[in-house]
Amino acid sequence: MKNFIKTMIIALTLIIPVGASSQIVNPGQGVPAGAIVYSLPMTTIHLRISARHESFTPGPYARFAQKYLGVQAKEEGSESYTITSVELIPYIEADPSVNIALNLGNNRNASANFLEMINQGLIMWSDSYAGKSQKMRYPSLASNSDYIRSMAGSNLTKEQTTLFRTVQGRDGMDRVAVQQSQVVEKSPEKRAEETANLIFKLRTKRMEIITGETDATFSGEALKAAIAEINRLEKEYLDLFLGKTSSGMQTMSFDVVPKTDNEKQIYIAFRLSDTQGLLPSNNISGRPVVLELVREDHSAAVNMDASAGKGRVVYRKPAMVNARLTDGQTLLIQSRVPVYQLGNMMSFPIEIATGRL
Repeated sequence: MKNFIKTMIIALTLIIPVGASSQIVNPGQGVPAGAIVYSLPMTTIHLRISARHESFTPGPYARFAQKYLGVQAKEEGSESYTITSVELIPYIEADPSVNIALNLGNNRNASANFLEMINQGLIMWSDSYAGKSQKMRYPSLASNSDYIRSMAGSNLTKEQTTLFRTVQGRDGMDRVAVQQSQVVEKSPEKRAEETANLIFKLRTKRMEIITGETDATFSGEALKAAIAEINRLEKEYLDLFLGKTSSGMQTMSFDVVPKTDNEKQIYIAFRLSDTQGLLPSNNISGRPVVLELVREDHSAAVNMDASAGKGRVVYRKPAMVNARLTDGQTLLIQSRVPVYQLGNMMSFPIEIATGRL
């Protein structure tokens, strides 16, 4: 009789499903045997920014442009960065601050509902990660080496110097002029004058070719190639006076993790400097670019028990916010984004037969 009672107890234990139970795992606390650990979702706002970099390098003959060409030229270099593209991408990750141990038991409905909530993103595995890649590219630095080829030419010139020597004449000592020639380096102004003369010669030659007032005959592709080469040479010589502007693109990525203890929900996403470009938020060399999260106003709030316990699974309902990225008074991008950590924690009876949530 006793053996029959023991057999019935074991059979009932195998037949009757074990109820699911959950508990929040605090730091340093062990996980109960047979339980799985999941986490609540957390939103990270990923920003991918592209900025156009323009660098102006003044020409070596800029101060002589007014004298020899009759135009004003900038004599100081400058750099500027302008944001050209902004992407705002919300990523969902596991919140490392909230880990929940859940024992599903042997109830089929509990297992099915848990997997469905994982699929819908209401809960996440504790080791889930967004897995985004970050790429960045820095622009090249400006250099005066752009002018080296255009400035290549004769750097020496001859100067005539008149010297006097004393010789014995019929009436006494006389001073006699003696011409002396020596090779010296050209001054910057002299080189600027010669370059200006080359520019005017090129313009004259181009006009002669176009009007046909030249010994050589140009037609078709030959005329087009000759004019193009004259234009190229003229531009190189003009750059020595007017300077050069080089441009490039800089692309960087920044992450903003909204915090629940930030009442105003205003964050410095990154910074922008006219000389260094895109910078992280902790580099005060540039002006701040601000991300503001404005929660949408809901007429009715849902209040329910969100405590872990037997037969219930805790999950998060995200809060919808209006994300606005501004550079001073300029609005760069605006979008609606769900932010889980700013939403409500709720619970669901995990063993209920729902099929799909």
